[in-house]
Amino acid sequence: MDEQSAKEPLLNCVKKTTPLLASSMKFILKFTMGVIFIAWATFLFFYPSKFVHDLYQKFILATSGTVYGITGSVFLVFSAPILAIAVLAIAYIIMSGEEEFRERKMPKHPRFWLWTFPVIVDGPFGVISAAELIGVLIFSAFIIWSVSAYTIQNLNILSKFELTFKEESYLMLELTGLRFGLIGLFCLAFLFLPISRGSILLRLIDIPFEHATRYHVWLGHLTMLIFTLHGLFYIIAWAVQGRLLREGNLVVYVILFHLRLHQNLLPWFLAAVVVPFVVMVVVIGMVVIFMTVLEVVVAVVVMVIEIVIIVVILDWKNNGVANLPGVISLAAGLFMWMTSLLPVRRQNFELFFYTHQLYIVFVLFFAMHVGDFVFSIAAGGIFLFILDRFLRFCQSRRTVNVISATCLSCGTLELVLSKPENLQYNALSFIFLQVRELSWLQWHPFSVSSSPLDGKYHISILIKVLGEWTAKLRESILNGPEENLQIEQPLQPHSNVTVSVEGPYGHESPYHLMYENLILVAGGIGISPFLAILSDILHRIKDGKSCLPRNVLIVWAVKQSNELPLLYSLDMESICPFFSDMLNLEIQTYVTRESEPELEWGNVSKSVTSFGFPIRNKRGISVLVGTGNIMWSGIYVIVSTVGLVLFVGLLQIFYINPFGINSWWYKGLLFVVCMVASPIIFGGIVVGLWHLWDRKTLTREVDEDDGQKIDSMQDNERRAQKESRLDYVATSNTIRYGQRPDFKEIFGFVSDRWGHVDIGVIVCGPPTLQISVARACRTKNLRRKCNHPIFHFNSHSFDL
Repeated sequence: MDEQSAKEPLLNCVKKTTPLLASSMKFILKFTMGVIFIAWATFLFFYPSKFVHDLYQKFILATSGTVYGITGSVFLVFSAPILAIAVLAIAYIIMSGEEEFRERKMPKHPRFWLWTFPVIVDGPFGVISAAELIGVLIFSAFIIWSVSAYTIQNLNILSKFELTFKEESYLMLELTGLRFGLIGLFCLAFLFLPISRGSILLRLIDIPFEHATRYHVWLGHLTMLIFTLHGLFYIIAWAVQGRLLREGNLVVYVILFHLRLHQNLLPWFLAAVVVPFVVMVVVIGMVVIFMTVLEVVVAVVVMVIEIVIIVVILDWKNNGVANLPGVISLAAGLFMWMTSLLPVRRQNFELFFYTHQLYIVFVLFFAMHVGDFVFSIAAGGIFLFILDRFLRFCQSRRTVNVISATCLSCGTLELVLSKPENLQYNALSFIFLQVRELSWLQWHPFSVSSSPLDGKYHISILIKVLGEWTAKLRESILNGPEENLQIEQPLQPHSNVTVSVEGPYGHESPYHLMYENLILVAGGIGISPFLAILSDILHRIKDGKSCLPRNVLIVWAVKQSNELPLLYSLDMESICPFFSDMLNLEIQTYVTRESEPELEWGNVSKSVTSFGFPIRNKRGISVLVGTGNIMWSGIYVIVSTVGLVLFVGLLQIFYINPFGINSWWYKGLLFVVCMVASPIIFGGIVVGLWHLWDRKTLTREVDEDDGQKIDSMQDNERRAQKESRLDYVATSNTIRYGQRPDFKEIFGFVSDRWGHVDIGVIVCGPPTLQISVARACRTKNLRRKCNHPIFHFNSHSFDL
């Protein structure tokens, strides 16, 4: 590669120099977003202090005279900043384009990065980097500081009155419960931000959805713990006052009646009643593990009917906080929380997935519980999630052509899906896949196994047959149409497989291109994204595009030798015949459950069956995705946000104020309706125009095969000729049987050979593999010598 090509940006930026005006505007936008976020976060952190709270009250009094009232003032303080950052992020990403991903100037000496330095590797939450640990400590400090500040304030309030011990006790309990509710509300403001797959905020800070999901899990545990304490303190206070029968006995009667219908749960519940409330929650979680899915469904239906009956017969408070919606919201939250615990989630993922749809009940009744102006504190993050959810719904309505479907003998499926040219992704992306013949509700995430440089009109994934869903998919493919391979004719789409896709999602920047030295560690099917990375690197070397990686070590652990053909699905020699002159590639394969090879080297099993279909853009993956065209997705966010402001304003002018609507629960319900209606009505117009633009763009595209057209004859012929490409793989691939990789030894060898450099370590595999690699990276970094490299840990595993 010549010197000029080495200075080109990573992703073929059109403009190689940035005008001074554009650079200045980007700096101003970045600075403005930073100031807004720091001011917002600082305000939230110090809100429990009397000084900040008094300033907030003065602001509310000064601004509540507008048409939006106190709801608008609260929304402006708590939710508007996060929406303002989202709008500014749109402009920033549009101005940056691909320019942000130009080849970075490498430092003279290796240095640590907070995001890639693993600090905790053996904790209950998996591998935690230094940056993540800082975030955890800040959140923990906020919780401790808030509880302490509010406790002191509560004691000061009670000291102003002459109360008996009993009165002081239940008032202290009620005040503490109220404070925990407010703290939980602040946590709820962050809860929905990481779970928005195509969020503009995640694109801005370049955190992929599979990583952000971890933060949602952490925040979910924290939020539900605080809300549980909120309810617990109120229950104890009511018991001290003697109000428990009047306020909560109906709910207890409902539970007992429900237990009579499911008497096998009665002993568990009785055991839980005699222990503290938190322990009771754990016991109920254990009950859920032993329930069948049918029992859970019946239980939920019965509980919903009973709650509806209570709503009808109970006097629902019109002014102030309505308790019953809070009970319903907390019950839905506890059910989601218990079924999301790791033992339940791993044993019965469908139970976790379906019960998590109760988030609609949780949010709706929570808004009715606290009213519109209190709900406005957390409305910003929830609204961004609604925007993303509606866009995902629109994208998932389209069925996608299956260009080819291949069943390999190792129990792996390869699907090649059609996509339009203007749908961009990178080698670290992943998609959510739905096969309607198997289930209309199940969506499964898969890493892409193809590089965007492999072709403009397709995207590939590898699927390991492990569970019931993947086994049914394999059977559907094997029962596909039998075509006469000798007759060249256009094939019809696979009649047994109807596929819908959400995504692609993932890293905004291809960080695998930003390390000169790479170690790719895979476990089993975890090799899939690394095939895409290798293909991407080889294409860039061939095309003379900027590409930093020069030393690549692949460490691949598999259980059986029949999985080895996965490595040969990438034809490295045909992509770049001269790559060995510019890329030092080494592969170490570990077959853990075999002591010796069962087949002669090179005589690997070929695919069992393969079906090919013509590439057609008419039924490719929809471009209606938050990670897609930044112009359209930005317009969608802006128009929907403006629509929300208009809806709330019109509702205040023409309904709430003229008719004197004062019920908190009803105004909270109307506010949620506005949040849902604005993306559907205002955002729906943008989505419709976006779809028409996409169709018009597709009709202008030249109907060409892009050199990637796959038919059955060509596909089988290529696979039959794979033995010819084993020469290089055999010489660069070391296979060890009956062994597991010793990362301490591997990293020590690399340290001595590669010297004083930065090494990017990317792991894709089960949690145990991630922990082993992270531990080795941490040990080597802490005990490194002056002439040894720094290992940067990166996880590319999607763990729910």
